[in-house]
Amino acid sequence: MNPRNFFAELKRRNVYKVAVAYAVAAWLLIQVATQVFPFFEIPNWAVRLVVVLLALAFPVALVLAWAFEITPEGIKRESEVSPNESITAHTGRRLVGLTIALAVVAAGLFAFQLWHFRLFTGGSVATVVTAPAKSVAVLPLVNTSGDPTNEYFSDGLSEELIAVLAKIPELKVIGRSSSFLFKGNAGDTKSIGEKLGVAHLIEGSVRKQGDRVRIVAELISAADGRSLWSETYDRELKDVFAVQSEIARAVAEQMKVKLLGQTTQSDAMPSNENLAAHNAVLQADFYFQQQTGESVQRAITFLQEAVQLDPKYGFAYARLSQSWRQYGASYATDDAEQAYTEARKAAEMATKLAPDLVESHKALGWVAMTPALDFRTAEKEFRLALATAPGDASAKNALSYALTAQGRLAEAEQVCHEAIALDPLLTVLWYNLGRIAVGTGRYQEAEAVFRKGLELQPRAARFHTYLAALALLRNDPAAALQHAQLESEGFWRDYARTLVQQAEPDRAVADSALKIFSEKYKTSASFQIAFLHAMRKEPDEVFEWLDTAYAVHDSGLTQLVVTPFLIDYRNDPRFIALCQKLRVQIPAAPAQP
Repeated sequence: MNPRNFFAELKRRNVYKVAVAYAVAAWLLIQVATQVFPFFEIPNWAVRLVVVLLALAFPVALVLAWAFEITPEGIKRESEVSPNESITAHTGRRLVGLTIALAVVAAGLFAFQLWHFRLFTGGSVATVVTAPAKSVAVLPLVNTSGDPTNEYFSDGLSEELIAVLAKIPELKVIGRSSSFLFKGNAGDTKSIGEKLGVAHLIEGSVRKQGDRVRIVAELISAADGRSLWSETYDRELKDVFAVQSEIARAVAEQMKVKLLGQTTQSDAMPSNENLAAHNAVLQADFYFQQQTGESVQRAITFLQEAVQLDPKYGFAYARLSQSWRQYGASYATDDAEQAYTEARKAAEMATKLAPDLVESHKALGWVAMTPALDFRTAEKEFRLALATAPGDASAKNALSYALTAQGRLAEAEQVCHEAIALDPLLTVLWYNLGRIAVGTGRYQEAEAVFRKGLELQPRAARFHTYLAALALLRNDPAAALQHAQLESEGFWRDYARTLVQQAEPDRAVADSALKIFSEKYKTSASFQIAFLHAMRKEPDEVFEWLDTAYAVHDSGLTQLVVTPFLIDYRNDPRFIALCQKLRVQIPAAPAQP
């Protein structure tokens, strides 16, 4: 056959049109399978099977289009239909119509996936969220005193203003972590508003000199940079608490939000208005936010000074409790028990002095999480904190953490998304969201979420460890090793490297690495050691170390039901017994990676 005639015949028999229609329909089927199968917990191999079958059927469809024709009497071989009776042209028009319809559906699905991709893999969260009218972000107030040592003071006032506004139920207030990413790097207001998902911004400056302070605050429309309200406050330092309330009330009035009683007063005000005590709390907050072992210890020192200056300072005791607990859970090694004891004592004092304080409820909730491993009590306290301050992103994060620990992953994920809406650039929220995705077997989504967290804070601990574990789950030891090497130095890098070494074909290397890690961290990482044995498929050792973790109240048990390899033992009577002791829901079988 002449090539020119061959291609003309392909066109006449609608082979081209069948190919296009098939490609569009196949793409739609693959997308539907990818999105719907995980919802019904259908394994991922079923999606791969759909792709393979569609690929194999493609040439078959083209051969059928060439060899057969649809007629009013049914399907016939093309050679059996005379040219003057052929209706291939009519069939082609119907194929074009069908292709157009499928293309419209495909375009809609593609637009949805693009939105979802931007949300979870590095696009700005705010670009896909319509900013509500009653929403605001407090950008860090600029220290204009000329003295860098006063930086903590301007930062502290900014944080306090965020906390005060977060108590207003109708107002969406972006959390500290997201707002402070723009410190010293503020761009145009529209860009910032889009990234944070808010309609308004508060900017300003603080000049602290001697016993006086000048605070300039301005409420700005994020969309166009228009000033809606501004005020300058010249006060003595002892009046700084009143100034915070004045600013909060003025902003609330401008945004027409109904205030309830005294909800705009600062919780951080000392009982005797002792400015030195308040100053110590601001110093502590400055160091606590740096989240290193040394900085948290310095925060503890300043908070101890605050409660010495004002023994009735409930807020300072609450922050002291949270700092001790954080030190015990993340940085202490041999003295973790002492840190937890101090955390409990401080939380009890905070509750005695200020039982209704948001920070008091959070302090009680965190010591209930660790070391008590009483997840239901923790949930209760975090919900009480949110009842007082519905816009407190850290309280929502804490609640999500408590729900995850109980195995209530759907609820935890919903609360985590609510917290992200309030503080979209808070790295720990993306870590928690990724853990939930891992626990439900959505490994590809989990990887995207962990990478999002690393984009926000490239040196954040634990993210690369989880990415290494995910790489091992998909049998990619080279990628796992790369992530282990990128993990932050210290315990988490040691752990990630040991984890990767368990996949070594040389068992002597794996055994030696496990022995070294176990001896070095046997008093502080029993949960992680159990995880390593789970990788090695050594159930007796797994449960021996999990029993140790329970005996010492290892904080790792808060993530028992979302930890890969360990949840493979969910049907083991010993795993079920541990879940019952922790009052945790036994996890369902996750989807296959």
